[in-house]
Amino acid sequence: MTFARQLPTRMVAKVWGRDALPAPFRAPPGERIGEIWFEPPPELPQLLVKYLFTSEKLSVQVHPSDAEALPGEAGKEECWLVLDAAPDARLAIGFRRAVSADEIAAAAQDGTIEQLLEWHPARAGDLFYLPAGTVHAIGPGLALVEVQQNSDTTFRLYDYGRPRELHLDRALAVARGEPYDLAHRRSVSDGPTLVEGPLFRFDRIEGAPDAATKAAYGEAALLVLPLAGTVVTDSGAARVGAGECLVAGGLGCLDFSAAEVTLLVRAFS
Repeated sequence: MTFARQLPTRMVAKVWGRDALPAPFRAPPGERIGEIWFEPPPELPQLLVKYLFTSEKLSVQVHPSDAEALPGEAGKEECWLVLDAAPDARLAIGFRRAVSADEIAAAAQDGTIEQLLEWHPARAGDLFYLPAGTVHAIGPGLALVEVQQNSDTTFRLYDYGRPRELHLDRALAVARGEPYDLAHRRSVSDGPTLVEGPLFRFDRIEGAPDAATKAAYGEAALLVLPLAGTVVTDSGAARVGAGECLVAGGLGCLDFSAAEVTLLVRAFS
């Protein structure tokens, strides 16, 4: 069934966020905004897409897979597309070498886990796909788009002394003590498809989608996020630009004639 509508957004204040956001966003006075969420629509309840803005390091954390999640938990795989990065911006993903659960536990407790992690330089256009079980942290000076399973199950290993709960037992049960597989790292220069994983597909297109992208998406429900320019419905009922998102029932009902760069996301059941 053909449909298209704009999704509502939610700003989320974070201690590591920013009081000055890049255009077209604006933080409310006195607030440090770390995340801007697009509310998951009923047609795609399994996906959450959001912007992240960092001025400090985020906690060292890990998420379970669907198979590892206990009752009351939910699995979470995710990816990050870097939109903007300070010259020294980095992302911690995986370990510098293979490590045991005991080593991870000791390093989490004495604060040396940062030295065990591999900190990857991050530049605009980089894409990092994180399978569940990948230990990770986001550094300061970054603006990202994150696509993830719609799950808030996060196990923190280390939080720089902030007064938040840690979850060492569950984190150690699901953490992969291994280096990050660089096959999961891509760049926008590698082509339109950034992720085609078991749970979702993620594309970055310039202008209108080509025939292969149209065929891959078919009439499935998808999320459309313009980074530059605008996307409108063929009826003109909905129009979204940078910083906005719409959900649509397939690409056939959309007009990309005014679009420059757009992100497309669909879920696999």
